Amino acid sequence: MLIALAGAVAIGLSLGLLGSGGSILTVPVLHYLLGQPEQAAIGGSLLVVGLIAAAAAVPHALARQIAWHDVLWFGVPGMAGAWAGASLARFVPGAVQLAVFALAMLVAAWRMLATGAPETGRKATAARRAPVIAGGAGVGLLSGVVGVGGGFLIVPALVLLARVPVSRAVGTSLAVITLNSIVGFITYQGVLQAKGVALDYPTLGLVAGVGIAGSIVGHRIGRRLPQAMLRRLFGAVLLVIAGAIVVDVAQRLAG
Repeated sequence: MLIALAGAVAIGLSLGLLGSGGSILTVPVLHYLLGQPEQAAIGGSLLVVGLIAAAAAVPHALARQIAWHDVLWFGVPGMAGAWAGASLARFVPGAVQLAVFALAMLVAAWRMLATGAPETGRKATAARRAPVIAGGAGVGLLSGVVGVGGGFLIVPALVLLARVPVSRAVGTSLAVITLNSIVGFITYQGVLQAKGVALDYPTLGLVAGVGIAGSIVGHRIGRRLPQAMLRRLFGAVLLVIAGAIVVDVAQRLAG
């Protein structure tokens, strides 16, 4: 349990520092460290990440570091995508979900290790709205299917497509993650009921509480440390975790 709580702190630190990576860490914590079934871990991660992201977004909102118009353009399609993804999840075996999840982690690692785009304050023009909306829907779909909030994709999408400054993309990402996670969690209840899987709410509450504390610390640290260094470190950790999940899934399929 102590290792799992340390993992919960890491979840909060990641969201507080980078506005991403929470659910990428939550599913492994719930599944591998706490022994929850794959689909319970995915459903539970949506609740945990939603709660932590909502709490982590508060200081950004107070500092006016959330681009609310981009929350609308990116988040509403993301909510629709999360609903569709969670509805489709009942037809996807748990091992396949983990395999897709590992692939998402590899994409996340690539984005974290890649050189960041220059910060710019230009708002998205009407011509850029279509890719922003499409990006939001795609991230939401991934969120619903495999229980990831998608922050590792939201932040680059906001910077590259919506031209949101990096400093505001983190807070905006947290707001979008909150919306995606809430819709995904509510919709995912049907999947859990169909599979006869029950969530361990006391444990999820404990993980969320510890994660919220970690997000507060992460936000304070993030104001002092170079973001490029943090992205590279996080990317390296993701590569290690993704490799472990790939090996686990391969062994299950071979057995």
